[in-house]
Amino acid sequence: MRVAVACDHGGLSLKQTVVSTVREFGYEVIDLGAFDCQPDDDYPDYAAKAGRELQAGRAERGILICGSGVGASIAANKMKGIYAAVCHDTYSAHQGVEHDDMNMLCLGARIVGDELAKELVRSFLTARFTNEERHVRRVGKVRLLEQELEEGG
Repeated sequence: MRVAVACDHGGLSLKQTVVSTVREFGYEVIDLGAFDCQPDDDYPDYAAKAGRELQAGRAERGILICGSGVGASIAANKMKGIYAAVCHDTYSAHQGVEHDDMNMLCLGARIVGDELAKELVRSFLTARFTNEERHVRRVGKVRLLEQELEEGG
């Protein structure tokens, strides 16, 4: 699996832990920055970079990091086919994939430390969508909402 990882200046302190953890689990990292602290950079730019990797099929999952994880999540969810959530507990990190087909994990570097981040990444990357009828039905409804918005509805 290829995992796109991106952060703004607020997430930079946690990014190396996330990148190392992804690699430790045997996955390929597409590191999209930030590579140094630029206080004027903006999380939507990094959300777009990671989202485009998923949209183009160059990555199967993404991890975004900003100060709280909230801004990155909001920005990523504006992109077609990107299903992002802030997860600061391991249950949400795997359940979001298993039940909701989440493909983008958002973390807050000012909220979680290195050890919890490792567990969150592990939970997210090892989870698989269940394909249970109720989850397929619900995800289908989410996709319809996305389509309606795209069509101006």
